[in-house]
Amino acid sequence: MHSTRALVLLLLCALAVPAAQARTVYRCVRDGTVSLSTAPEPGSKCVAKHIDDDAAKVPNLWGELGVIHGTLYERQQDGKTVYGTRKLPGSVVVTRFTVATPPGSTAHAGLGQVGKPRMDLYPKEFRAAAKANKVDEAFVRAIAHAESGYDPKATSPKGAQGVMQLMPEVARENGVSDPYAYEQSIRAGAKLLARLVARYHGDYARAAAAYNAGIGAVAKYGGVPPYRETLEYVDKVTALHARYRAAMGLKPLQVGLRAAE
Repeated sequence: MHSTRALVLLLLCALAVPAAQARTVYRCVRDGTVSLSTAPEPGSKCVAKHIDDDAAKVPNLWGELGVIHGTLYERQQDGKTVYGTRKLPGSVVVTRFTVATPPGSTAHAGLGQVGKPRMDLYPKEFRAAAKANKVDEAFVRAIAHAESGYDPKATSPKGAQGVMQLMPEVARENGVSDPYAYEQSIRAGAKLLARLVARYHGDYARAAAAYNAGIGAVAKYGGVPPYRETLEYVDKVTALHARYRAAMGLKPLQVGLRAAE
């Protein structure tokens, strides 16, 4: 029996689409949200994904976003019929669907250890990235410290890379061409963290948990997921965040681990 995910991707690939296009789906990202489409979406950053003929083996193209309740739309684009999951101008509803994506499987403890703040490392890059994305530099530094210990060549067993330990797909989506180039990693990490802090309305514990385990895991548990690695990671980041704020002469924040309710 085909999974719901396979059915949705089959709809994306096959509904009124010429056979030559039937095995290509575009994974598109805009403002931190993911959609799938049979053609590149205007205004989104899209990557072509080629699908095997056997629908039972269709890969998860969504990422770790928890349970997705979505809508498949049809629209006309450049004289062709296009199907996608983002509502764009001129779109009409085809069907609704539910997709269960993997929960929090990318959680890892991080390669860095709690220690003294290292304000001497990459000062210009962290300052510029934090300012450009309007995010607390102390928090970005705490994540870098917890993730890699500032090692630009660090690679985790899960495949995360660089100073900010970005997964390859996340790095590409955030404009990183070389994951081991510290300036690119810091810039992309700050951009991602700014979105997470905004998403959780300034809750740094949840933002750190999502960085570690994925927003799907945070959504599933309504807060910091009860994974041992993630709980330890959030504790580590919280401690480092406080130390970096103190080192920068900033007032302490009332931040703590907010467990799932």
